[in-house]
Amino acid sequence: MPDQSPPSNELQQKYRQFLDLLPLTISLAGLPASETRLFSEEQIEGRAITMRAAYRVARTVAKDCLGGS
Repeated sequence: MPDQSPPSNELQQKYRQFLDLLPLTISLAGLPASETRLFSEEQIEGRAITMRAAYRVARTVAKDCLGGS
């Protein structure tokens, strides 16, 4: 039977950070909404790569701003 222990405090903190940065990440990514059409697998992968890069930038911006520089 798999261990169903609650997530660690560190994992919860990382998840909270991700959620806090999500609006900035979406803005930085600049991806248009899908409207009513579905994306192909390649388009989804491309959008995921863009979101990952935007998240890295958002995290860096947040660290710079919070660091008082």
